[in-house]
Amino acid sequence: MIKIDSHQHFWKFDPVRDSWIDSTMSAIQRDFMPGDLKPVLDKFGINGCVAVQADQSEAETEFLLNLAENNDFIKGVVGWVDLRTPDVKKRLEYFKDFKKLKGFRHVLQGESDRALMLNPQFTDGIRALKAHDFTYDILIFPDQLGYTHQFIKTFGGHRFVIDHIAKPDIKNKNIEKWERGIRAIANHENVWCKISGMVTEADWYGWVLTDFEPYLNVVFEAFGTKRVMFGSDWPVCNVAGGYQQMLSIVKNYTSKLSEDEQARFWGLNALEFYKLNS
Repeated sequence: MIKIDSHQHFWKFDPVRDSWIDSTMSAIQRDFMPGDLKPVLDKFGINGCVAVQADQSEAETEFLLNLAENNDFIKGVVGWVDLRTPDVKKRLEYFKDFKKLKGFRHVLQGESDRALMLNPQFTDGIRALKAHDFTYDILIFPDQLGYTHQFIKTFGGHRFVIDHIAKPDIKNKNIEKWERGIRAIANHENVWCKISGMVTEADWYGWVLTDFEPYLNVVFEAFGTKRVMFGSDWPVCNVAGGYQQMLSIVKNYTSKLSEDEQARFWGLNALEFYKLNS
C-alpha cells in the first residue's frame, strides 16, 4: 500500500517571519528540514509527502521547490503566489515549468477580511490557476465556511481541498455549525478534504481518541472515502504530541474501512488529487 503524507511543512525558523509560532509552540521554534522528516516517514512506512507553504512569499515557493528537487520523497509542493496581483498569469507561466509544483495556498484563516476569497481580484487569480491545472488548498476556520461555500460554487471544474477539516473547535466540542458548513461544501464533487491538523484544535495536553470520532464521522460521511486524504501537519502536530500520536487517531478510525478504502485514504487519493508521481 502506497502511503502519502499530503500535508507537512519545512522551515528555517525566523522569529520575525514566523511570529505565528509563539511561546506556546516552543516545541517547533526551530528549523525543520527534510533530514528531520525522512526518518519519521521511514519509521511509519510513509512513502512520500507533499510540502505545503507556511510563509506567504514566492521565496517560500522557491525554497520548497529546491528541497523537492533534492529530495525524491517530496512528491509535490503547494506554494504561494499573490493571486490578487494583476500579473498573476505571468507568475503562473513562470511556475508551470516546475514539475513538482502542484498547487497553491493562501493563509485565509489569518486574514482580517474573513471573506477575502470572494474578492474579485482573488477569484480572478483562482481562475488563472486552472489554465495550468494547479490545485488550490483552502485554509480556513469554521467561521469562513459560509464564504467558502459561496466561493466554491463559482468554480465548477477546479480541484480544491479543505485543509485540516476546516479546523473545528474540537477542544470545546463545538460541532453543529461546523458540520452544517462542511456538509454543504462536500456536496461539490470537485472539493476534497485533508484529514490533518486535528490535534492542534483539541486539548493539546489532554486529548483522547474519542474526541475526534464525531468530526471524522462527519467528514467521511460527507466526502466519502474517495475524496479524503491523510496529512500529518508535521511539524506543527508536535505541539500536541507528535507524529505517532497524530497517526494513532487516523489509524484507529480507518481500521474499520475496507482494504480498498484504506488504500485510497492513505495514498491513492493524494496521488490522484495532486497528480503525483508515485
